[in-house]
Amino acid sequence: MDLHSIIEQLETGEQDAALAALQGYNQEMSQCFTFNSQEEQDRKVGQLSRLGELVINFLNKDLQPSCLLACLETVRILTRDQQCLDPFVSRRALSTLASYAGISVAGAQTAPHSQPLEGRVEEDRGETEEAAEGSSEVVKELSPPSENPDQEVIVEALKSISNILLHSETGQVVAADLQLIEGVAKRLKQCHSSTWNHEVRFFDLRVTFLLTALRVDVREQLARELHGVSLLGNQLDATLGLCWPGTLETARAQFEDVPPEDLPPLSRQQIELAMETLKILFNVTFDTNKRKVDEEDAADYRHLVAILRHCLMSRAGGEEETSDFHSHTVNLLGNLPLPCLDVLLVPKVQQGSIEYMGVNMDAVSMLLDFMERRIDRGLKLKETLLPSMNLLTESARIHRETRKFLRSKVLPPLRDVKTRPEVGDALRNKLVRLMTHIDTDVKDCAAEFLFVLCKESVSRFIKYTGYGNAAGLLAARGLLRGGRDSGIYSEDEDSETEEYREAKAHINPVTGVVEEEQPDPMEGMTEEQKEYEAMRLVSMFDKLSRTNVIQPMQLGMDGKMREMTPEDLHKLTHNPLFQSEEPARSDSEEEA
Repeated sequence: MDLHSIIEQLETGEQDAALAALQGYNQEMSQCFTFNSQEEQDRKVGQLSRLGELVINFLNKDLQPSCLLACLETVRILTRDQQCLDPFVSRRALSTLASYAGISVAGAQTAPHSQPLEGRVEEDRGETEEAAEGSSEVVKELSPPSENPDQEVIVEALKSISNILLHSETGQVVAADLQLIEGVAKRLKQCHSSTWNHEVRFFDLRVTFLLTALRVDVREQLARELHGVSLLGNQLDATLGLCWPGTLETARAQFEDVPPEDLPPLSRQQIELAMETLKILFNVTFDTNKRKVDEEDAADYRHLVAILRHCLMSRAGGEEETSDFHSHTVNLLGNLPLPCLDVLLVPKVQQGSIEYMGVNMDAVSMLLDFMERRIDRGLKLKETLLPSMNLLTESARIHRETRKFLRSKVLPPLRDVKTRPEVGDALRNKLVRLMTHIDTDVKDCAAEFLFVLCKESVSRFIKYTGYGNAAGLLAARGLLRGGRDSGIYSEDEDSETEEYREAKAHINPVTGVVEEEQPDPMEGMTEEQKEYEAMRLVSMFDKLSRTNVIQPMQLGMDGKMREMTPEDLHKLTHNPLFQSEEPARSDSEEEA
C-alpha cells in the first residue's frame, strides 16, 4: 500500500481501516533507518508530514489497544527522519507522547529556557532512532500516566520522545517547558520496585540522558531541585543489586563473602542500565570539581564513590563491555570532588586484596591497570587515556598513600642505567614515550603524572625520565634551573639502588643513561682554535636567526626560556673573550 492510500484510510477516521493501513506500513518500514529517493519524494510533497499529523490526531482519541500501539509504532518510525518532524515537536504532540509514556506533569507551565548546550550525545542503541525540529503551541492536558499501564505503549512513546530529543532543538525546548524531567524522575525513584520492565527503565534513562546532555537548565534542575546525584546513585545501587556491610563499603547481595575477582559478571541488562546511569551522572556532575560543595552534597558524593568503586571491581560478560563500563566509571570519578575520592581506599584489607601501607589498594590498582591497557591500545589517546591519567594524577597529588603506591608501581628503584628511559615495555617506559607524543595534551598529561609521582622534584624527575624528555614540562613551569615546584608533599626517602649510585657520575643527564664514551671532536685543538669554532657557530646561529630560519632561545633568570634578540647575539659575537686572530671566512665557507 502506497503512502497516499494509507493517508486516505486514516482520513476516514475509522480505527479498523487505520489499523490495517498502519500495520502494513510499520511492517514494511520497521528496519528502515535511512531514506531513499521515494521517501525523499514523499517528503517533498508533504505526505509524511500529513501522515504524522493524522497519527497524532488519532492518538488524541479513545483508541483500541491494538490501534493505539500501531499509531505509536508509526510515530517511532516517522521520527527517525529528522526532516519530517514538524508534526511531532509541538506542545500538543509532545504532551500526547509524554502522557502515553507516563511522564507528563499536570499543569506544567511554559518556563523561560536557556540555550541548549553541546552534550555527550551518542547513537549507541538501534531502537533509539533519530529525531527532529519543529514548533511549539498550547495543548490540552491528557489522562494521567496511571491510566496507561501498558508497558509496551510506554516504551514506544519513550522511543519516539528519544528520537525527537536527539535531533530537534525545538523538541528539546518544548520538553524542558513541559517539565518532562520531573515525570521521568518520579518514575526513577521507583528503581527498587519490580513494577517496570527493563525497556521502560532503559528508555527512562535514555530520555534523561538526552535532556541533561542537551539542556543546561534541565541538567541544573535535576542536580539541585530533584537531587540528581542521590536519585541516580540509588538507581545504580538498585541496578547492581548492592548491600552495605559498612557505612561506605559495598558488596553484591547474596555474594557478601565472595572476593571481587570471583564475583559473577553483571548481566547485559545490568550493564546497559548502569552505563546509561553513569552517563547521566557525568552530565549532572560536569562542573562539580570546579565549585565548592556543602556537607550534604559531599555525603552524597562519597556515597556515590563507594558505588563507583564497586563498578570498578565488577565486570561484564565480555572484555569490550567491561572496558566500556569501566571507562564510563572513570569519566565520572574525574568529575567528583577530589577529597571524596579517599572512599576508594576505605574497604578493609581482606585475603586477596592488594595492600600497601595498611590500605586496600584494589581500586587504585584497577585504575592503573585500566590506564596501562589504554596506553597499549593506542587509539584516540586524548579521549580514552587522559580521564584515567588525570584521575590518578590528582588522586596522587592529594592522597599520600595513593601516590606512594603508584610510585612503587610506576617508578620503582632504578637499576638499569644503560637503557634509555623511553625504551622498554615497563609502564615507566611507556609513559616517558608519551612525554614526546605529537598530541600536546597527551604529552603534558603524561609528564604531569610522572612529575607528581616524583613529588614535583626536578632532580628526581630528570633521574627517571632524562633531561631531554623532561625539558618541555620544566620549561613551561620555569624549572629549567632545577629546584622543586610549589606542591606540598610528605618527606620520604628517594631510595637509590647500588647500581644507580655506582653509575650516577657517568650518567648523561640529557638521555638519563650511561653512554659509551665518544671521541672528543675538539681533541688536539688549541684554545684559540676552540674559541674560533665557538665563534663560527655563534655566527651561524646569528645568520639563521636574521633570516628567520630558527629562533635562538636562552634561559632567563626566572628559569624559563626566552627569545634571544639580535642584541644578545651581537654581544656574543663581539665578546672579547672569543675574538679570533684568524682572518674572516667568506659566506660560502661559513655555510660549508
